[in-house]
Amino acid sequence: MSRHHLPQAVPASEAAEDDTPLLWQIPGEIGPGLDALWLGNLPAAEDRAALQRARIGASLNLAMNIFPGPLLRPDGTHLRRYQIGLLDGPGNAPETLAAAVTLIDGLAAVYTEGKPHYPAHEKGGLLVHCRGGRSRSVTVLALWLHLRRPAEFPRFEEALAYLRALRGLDETYPLPPMLTLAREVLDRGLCTR
Repeated sequence: MSRHHLPQAVPASEAAEDDTPLLWQIPGEIGPGLDALWLGNLPAAEDRAALQRARIGASLNLAMNIFPGPLLRPDGTHLRRYQIGLLDGPGNAPETLAAAVTLIDGLAAVYTEGKPHYPAHEKGGLLVHCRGGRSRSVTVLALWLHLRRPAEFPRFEEALAYLRALRGLDETYPLPPMLTLAREVLDRGLCTR
């Protein structure tokens, strides 16, 4: 049984990326629990060497149809895996999207040391990904940037434009249902502190 349930047909532009590990670092302060924040795709989340080179110590998978397994980096430390499954389209609860933003907050706030019997781990960056790093991941990160760095991104649309430029996306990404969901999260104040 496959751990990933991928679509049979995707646009050519997506298919060209789907076999290549892609990582984009998001500059700026994130918090004492993480060294950096990264946007990426599924192949990056499964690339041991790329994750170690980027000093990524944890991943947040935002897809409900893919399940990256345990990963031992070449240095012998394990990647910590987190998942909040979202559909890349309509049907998500705004509370689930808000939970992803809140999880980033928690991971950024403090590095959790393991116990002696836990897998070896090293503090590092957080990779936020879905299948392609185009829609779900960009939506969550745009919300996080807008809400947690309001001086840089006073409007959600500014954070979105920044990530589109960083990722090389046009206006068709993130998909419209994800943007509608993000606006509902903002309108309802689900991620306010």
